[in-house]
Amino acid sequence: MQIRTLLAGTALAALLAGCAAGPTDQAAAPAMEATTANYQGTLPCRNCDGIDLNVTLNGEEQSADEERTFDLEASYRGHPQNPPDENYAGNWEVLEGTEQDPTATVYELTPDGEGQTYYFLRVDEQTLELIDPNLRRFQNSEMLQLRRM
Repeated sequence: MQIRTLLAGTALAALLAGCAAGPTDQAAAPAMEATTANYQGTLPCRNCDGIDLNVTLNGEEQSADEERTFDLEASYRGHPQNPPDENYAGNWEVLEGTEQDPTATVYELTPDGEGQTYYFLRVDEQTLELIDPNLRRFQNSEMLQLRRM
């Protein structure tokens, strides 16, 4: 039994030493792929049939701030004044915790230039939910959810 443990430990040490050395040829290192997640949904609207929202998040939670970008498109359906579609681009940050759940993950989308900052609670891997700037959920929270496409 002790010999097996010694052999396993030696093999593990050799494996870790090989990993620590890293690739010797830069071309041999695999390129990191950009991660893109697209979420869509229709939010309620007082004066129209709904607001179609399309949010594209580029980057990952672990990415550097400047690598996390977003595009947000909002279209008003059946609005009496026919407002133009709204398009925003900027960076997103990861915030931790809400009033109800200190372990929750919240994405803060801050547009470049003018525009409002959006806050989305990550309900699960497939669902984001619009929440208020104080990181609180709205009463009609299920109507404010976007699904990953």
